[in-house]
Amino acid sequence: MSVLLIPSVFILPNTTEISSAGKTHFVGRWTIYGCIMMGLWSGLIIGYITEYYTSNRYGPVLELVESTRMGAAPNIILGLALGYASTIIPILCLAITIYYSFASAGMYGVALSAIGMLGCLPIALTIDGYGPISDNAGGISEMSYLHESVRELTDKLDAAGNTTAAIGKGFAIGSACLTSLSLFGAYIQRVEENSGS
Repeated sequence: MSVLLIPSVFILPNTTEISSAGKTHFVGRWTIYGCIMMGLWSGLIIGYITEYYTSNRYGPVLELVESTRMGAAPNIILGLALGYASTIIPILCLAITIYYSFASAGMYGVALSAIGMLGCLPIALTIDGYGPISDNAGGISEMSYLHESVRELTDKLDAAGNTTAAIGKGFAIGSACLTSLSLFGAYIQRVEENSGS
């Protein structure tokens, strides 16, 4: 997507005039492209971090499995700790994206970075449907009295579906954060314009 968006950059004017908070900025076409790329790549990093913390192939979930053998209290404590730790890198990604986009093009840049992150939305929505489908397949196999090996296979698919659903939620929450910030900024700007007249 990073490469495919390059031709669309040349459709834009060389500089775009953006007014915010009584100030006028002149933003270049590559700055606009940079804002979109910040959102796009932040979304990718958020997706990878979400997969790392939710997939049963990686350390955090395997450690959580080991803690369940020690009892309920270690399981709850480690689960909370992993939940808190899993938000550090996504929050840093969002903060860096907001800082760069706002410094480059104001609230318009933040809105562009939200569009960049939403560029992955079709994939995120597609993988969101994987979990319920495999879960329903497991239920159907059990109700049809199929062999236990079928249910084991659908349970593995369901575990993968839970991970893909979590990745889709990571994209959704990240883009919602950027979009709500840009909408709130636009509202504040409009109120300031109307109260001044």
